[in-house]
This record gives sequence, structure tokens and C-alpha cells, in this order.
Amino acid sequence: MATDSWALSVDEQEATSEKTSFLKMRLKREMANGTPKAKPGRNANAGDAFGDDEEEKEDKAAQSLLNKLIRTNLVHNTNQVEILQRDPNSPLYSVKSFEELRLQPQLLQGVYAMGFNRPSKIQESALPMMLAAPPQNLIAQSQSGTGKTAAFVLAMMTYVNPEDKWTQCICLSPTYELALQTGKVVEDMGQFYPEVKVAYAIRGSARMERGYKVQEQIVIGTPGTLLDWCWKLKFIDPKKITVFVLDEADVMIGTQGHQDQSIRIQRMLPKDCQMLLFSATFEESVWSFAKRIIPEPNIIKLKREEETLDTIKQYYVECNNKEDKFTAICDIYGAITIAQAMIFCHTRRAASWLAAELIKEGHQVALLSGEMSVEQRAAVIQRFRQGKEKVLITTNVCARGIDVAQVSVVINFDLPLDKDGNPDNETYLHRIGRTGRFGKRGLAVNMVDGPYSMDILLSIQGHFNKKIEKLDTQDIDEIEKIAN
Repeated sequence: MATDSWALSVDEQEATSEKTSFLKMRLKREMANGTPKAKPGRNANAGDAFGDDEEEKEDKAAQSLLNKLIRTNLVHNTNQVEILQRDPNSPLYSVKSFEELRLQPQLLQGVYAMGFNRPSKIQESALPMMLAAPPQNLIAQSQSGTGKTAAFVLAMMTYVNPEDKWTQCICLSPTYELALQTGKVVEDMGQFYPEVKVAYAIRGSARMERGYKVQEQIVIGTPGTLLDWCWKLKFIDPKKITVFVLDEADVMIGTQGHQDQSIRIQRMLPKDCQMLLFSATFEESVWSFAKRIIPEPNIIKLKREEETLDTIKQYYVECNNKEDKFTAICDIYGAITIAQAMIFCHTRRAASWLAAELIKEGHQVALLSGEMSVEQRAAVIQRFRQGKEKVLITTNVCARGIDVAQVSVVINFDLPLDKDGNPDNETYLHRIGRTGRFGKRGLAVNMVDGPYSMDILLSIQGHFNKKIEKLDTQDIDEIEKIAN
């Protein structure tokens, strides 16, 4: 990734005094623009949580890229895999080693060089289907960090004939950044297989004269550019494609135009072309799209994991305003030893204000929000993992995918709400799930600043059927008791 953006993020984290000034200036500028109005019927003190121009919007493509950047190894997934075969009478195979797949030696060498000692759970089931004879179509649900990119890259590289100097495999990604990340996997896996080449059909790619024919066997790109290469510019002959991969389908269908462009590409392909679709989630819209674009598929789904809150102590603190919330946080820090903490805010404004106040109190603070580039966010998370900052203040965009063993406390400065202002139970689970991980006990503290947020808390409590106890942060003995 570009070193400039990484360096910028590191500089911001280390220059504490400069950052304090920056946060103060930004806060002053934002306050000059007016305080966001509270939604009718809500406590006015909750106003910061509903800023029209401050609220973080979920960007699935950015989150997916962030997860790829911060993953240093495979995620341990406890979900059970459910397999639905096109032919239920066909024997069901899974593999426990890559040797069982009878790969070309140079590919096997590349797999091991990438650190894959044995197949992940998704690879155990998906690879035998993808490498079967004849090839089988596949729709697979797989979260980031489970090895699915390596799985379909391995399939593409297995079917490629390096002697044929034309495109044989294409992979669609929703953004050019994600396309580059997939291409990096191709390059890493093919480091001992130099005869196989990869090209990128993305914005800013090298301009080629009309009539040019792409000679790279694998092309990775975004739907719009790849459609142009196949149809308008005819750089690629779609009738020669043997493997078609559609990655990050849930992100893809949320991007305007991508769904129609993907379908148009698919319709150009030969009927015997192997088609593989991957998605982290399988909402109804994803299902209908997947079934429309992948004929007669095998399906691999993840059974929903029963997430438990048994290892997490949950409390709430009654406050009147954001200043009270800040005081409560200081009281908690003054009474117990906290290795590392994550504090979740609803808006960038609240996160900026809180970071500035905690820095003034001498805390080592990292600030994370959606206005930062993905590379900057990844750098901040890596520094937090390394313990260079003890407090990570973040908005909803970063509620998922951050596993830090030292996080012992999660604080909801603002309770999580969906776009309609209703309790967001799933986000709450993801937030407090950052603590209580790796078999350890965790502590979650929720800040409540009025009747409306109390209603939100009670709704969340009812949803999970777990009592959230009241905490008096001015009682040192009580705080020490909950920490034991």
C-alpha cells in the first residue's frame, strides 16, 4: 500500500500535542456550523448521536478492504458449514491437506509459501467442488479472513493453460482496491509459476489500442471496465473464458450499476464456463442475485454462530450530558487498571471531542473514523494492536473485525442505533464482542443520558435477555468490585 498514507497516520498518532490542537480546531469549526437537532421525542442531550452530516455511513467495500489489510492470519471460525449439492446423490468430499488435491507442484509450493499449512474450513469443502471434473458451479458464503480468496485463486490457476496466451479466467471485484488485493494473492500464489500472468481491468489501467488482445491468462477487474474489455473494446474474447469468479457479491449488489454489468458479462460466457460466487452475507437480495447469475450451483453456507454474552459483564451509567459521560470514563480509569479499551461513538463529532478531552487527561488515544483512508485506518488498528495506544475511540464503521487480545473494556459512549433511530442489536453485539474474547472475561459499560437512551438500553437488554446492571462510577468500591 502507499507508504505516504501509512506514514501520515503514524505521524498523527505520535504527534499528541498537534493532534489535540487539530481535534480542538475541528471541534470548534464543527460547533460553529451548528449543533445537530435531536429527533422529535428524544432526549435533547442525545443530540450528538444524530448529527445529519456527522453520522458514519457503513461502507461495505471499505470495511472489506480494511479486513484484508489487517488480517495477518486466518480467522478461527466456529461456524458450522452447511453444504447443499446440485446433485444430492453425488459423494461429498472434503480435504484435510493440500496434497489431497493433486495440485501442480509449483502451485503447492506457492500455497505453502503463503503460510497455508492446511486448508481452512471453507477451503476443505469448497476446493474439492471447484477442482472437480467436470468443473462445478459454486455459491459460497465466507467471511473475510477465512481463506476464500486463496481458494478461488487456486481454482483459477489450476485450470489455466500457461501455453495459451489469452484470457481464460476473469474475477470481478466491486472496487479497484479490492481487485488489487485479489491480484496480490494471485501474484503470491504464482510466485513459483511465472508462466501464468495477471492483468487488471480497473480504472487507470494502461490504455490499449482498439483491437489489442489481452495475453494474460487471468484478468481481475471491476464490472464496468471488464464489461468494456469484453464487449466494447473486445480486448478479451468472453467465449474463451473457462472460470468466472464474482467476489464480494454483497458489496457488489450495493454498488449502483454493478449488478447489471455483472449479469451482462455472465451472459457472454460459454455455457460450460465454471462460475463461482462468494459473499460474506446472504441476505435475500444477495440470494436472488446469486441464483440469477450462477446456474445449477452447489451451495456452501455458514450456519449462524450462536454468539454468547456469558463472558461479558454489562453495566450502564446514568448521565445528563457528554461531560457527565466523560467524567464517568475518568472515574472508571481512576479506579481500575485497564489494559486497552475501545470506546464507541455514534458520530465523528462526538469521537473527536472525546479524543481531545482524554488526550488532555494524559491518555494515549487512537482515533478511528470513516473519513480516514482505509490505509490510515489499518495503520491505526495495527498500532493499537501493538499497544502503542491504550484507548481506541471509534465510530460504527469499525465495530467489526478488530480482534485485540488485550481489550478488556468496551464503552458505548453512545448506544448503537440503526438508520431509523431504533436499537441496533447486532451492532451492540459486535461492539461489546470486542471484549470477552479468547476465553477471557470482559467488561462493557453503556452511557445512558436520558429517557430515550434508557428505552434503547432496555430494548437491547430484552433482546438478549441479559440483565444490564446499573453502575455508580462515583463509588470506587463498586467499580473495583466489577473489575474482579
